[in-house]
Amino acid sequence: MFSTATSYKNQHYSELKRKCLEDKELFEDPEFPVTNASLFYRKPPPGMVEWKRPREVSDGPHLFVEGISSHDLNQGLLGNCWFVAACSCLALKPDLWQKVIPDWKEQEWDSKHPENYAGIFHFQFWVFGEWVDVVVDDRLPTINGELIYCHSKVNNEFWSALLEKAYAKLSGCYESLDGGNTGDAVVDFSGAVAEAINLEAEAFHKDQGRMDKLFEDLFNVYDRDGIISCSIKASPSEIEARLACGLVKGHAYSVTSVKKVRLGHGLMAYFQNETIPLIRMRNPWGKIEWNGAWSDSSAEWKKVGSMERNKLGITVQDDGEFWMEFRDWCKYFTDADVCRLINTSLLTIDKTWNEVMIFGSWTKNAEPLRNRCGGCMNHKHTFLQNPQYLFEVTKEVDEVLISLQQRDMKIHRRTGQGENLTIGFAVFKVELNRKYRMHDIITQLNVQTTTYINARTVFMRATLPKGRYIIIPSTFKPEILGEFMLRVYTNVDSGCRELTEHQPRMTCWSKLTGYPVAVSQIYVHGAEGLENQDRTGGADPYVIVSCEGSSVRSTVKADTVKPVFDTRAIFYRKKPTKPITVEVWNSNAVKDQFLGQVVLTGSVKDSTNPQRLQLRKRGRAMADEMPGSITLRIVTCTELTDM
Repeated sequence: MFSTATSYKNQHYSELKRKCLEDKELFEDPEFPVTNASLFYRKPPPGMVEWKRPREVSDGPHLFVEGISSHDLNQGLLGNCWFVAACSCLALKPDLWQKVIPDWKEQEWDSKHPENYAGIFHFQFWVFGEWVDVVVDDRLPTINGELIYCHSKVNNEFWSALLEKAYAKLSGCYESLDGGNTGDAVVDFSGAVAEAINLEAEAFHKDQGRMDKLFEDLFNVYDRDGIISCSIKASPSEIEARLACGLVKGHAYSVTSVKKVRLGHGLMAYFQNETIPLIRMRNPWGKIEWNGAWSDSSAEWKKVGSMERNKLGITVQDDGEFWMEFRDWCKYFTDADVCRLINTSLLTIDKTWNEVMIFGSWTKNAEPLRNRCGGCMNHKHTFLQNPQYLFEVTKEVDEVLISLQQRDMKIHRRTGQGENLTIGFAVFKVELNRKYRMHDIITQLNVQTTTYINARTVFMRATLPKGRYIIIPSTFKPEILGEFMLRVYTNVDSGCRELTEHQPRMTCWSKLTGYPVAVSQIYVHGAEGLENQDRTGGADPYVIVSCEGSSVRSTVKADTVKPVFDTRAIFYRKKPTKPITVEVWNSNAVKDQFLGQVVLTGSVKDSTNPQRLQLRKRGRAMADEMPGSITLRIVTCTELTDM
């Protein structure tokens, strides 16, 4: 996940610092000058701003005072609680913050050698698939001598203020950070995969089973160094309004622990083994906490032994950090961002994933076959003009994670173009031998479609059976242009790739070997009444579909004489007079048994409706019936780009 970083605006930290030390002067960043343009584009701060270096703000400045902590941060004047919440999460993860704040020991002030200080710092962010190194000087905006944006609780600690400045530079100015998404910031700190969960719509607190599953999922995410944040929806007039329970609407909280807490006292607690799911959060303000069950001084803590309480680090003070029962968390919070750090390393005992990262764009072209901005499925005539990505599930069943991310738009806020595009994607189960773009949805199965939303990232987690699939990312409306990054995670290599060809290529050998003049798609739904093949009165059938020397084979359906094959095939036919055969076989350890077949002409004149056909024998006896029938649908076209 961590690779060599690209220098933002071609500014190289080590070269710039060396020059400053040689010239005996403090760095002044020409790419992010101390002007109003670096502060705001519309709404100025409430007062006269002076840019000051840390030594002008406090005595004995440091990057860190007594280490880094999630308790270090206070928000300041900007409405960027989302960024501060992400910083709180970052502070809990040494592997992450030491990447975001590289060479931190070298960057720290050295009181014994002040001549080595050059007023320059650098931070690294994961931007659209690559690590970017951002250089800043140490001049920070103040009013009346105090920092006005993100700052630490102790006035001589500056890591958070300098990190925020680097992020503001990346976003165009400080005001561009006013309003955002915690999950996006976490992704920028880590390269994680973000999943947005609508707690309000899902109403987990009303369904014990689903709530327990969500808790286990979040417990595992947190245990594997993932990052979780949450918030409560608010109308414009309700932003940062405090509820009677102590929670604040329209405000981002960082989750700082997910635990199963043991109830009871002494040895009895271990014998009873009764636990309760709790979740701990932090308010970026560093104050104002939940006052319900399991809050700092609530009676519920009497149910927990002193040893367990000490392990949890319970403090009775208004420091912004508090515990909640998981059911209350699901009930009161409306949204959560879950950021998974996906393990792709082979040198680990933990679960690993195979990752494919592909960059694409929605582009416009008057020629339909070349247009790549067709809008969502509501636009039936143009939807399949969008980019298409094929992948395979090679295990019988596999969990697949798919993340679609568009370019960050905050840098365009000053020009009024800072809104995210409304994006989403659909996943189709397609023919087992599909290798060209899809031009029509005939029998292909739409297995899942995401919600279309104006978020930077859209995520899907699905459990899919063995087969071949196509992902179609799109904007909600047609003719909307933009760039995107698609990440696909599977247990084993999925062969994910973009489909760019529309039909088989014509080569110099085509005149000799022939070129397709028709295309047939066949969907085999299933069979009924097959001949019993074992003592239990069942069979282990599979189906083979063949045409002109090519074939596809379904998976084996165990112990049934009424299998559902759900198998698709597509054939580009050079000799359309040659038939298509569909054979049913029984899988056997010694030798597979033939259970029957149907032979199809595959003519354009044939019915395109679903058909139930009697199974028959092979060869000279093919007129003779065999037990069972098969249900299928076949469609043939002479225009190769009709399918």
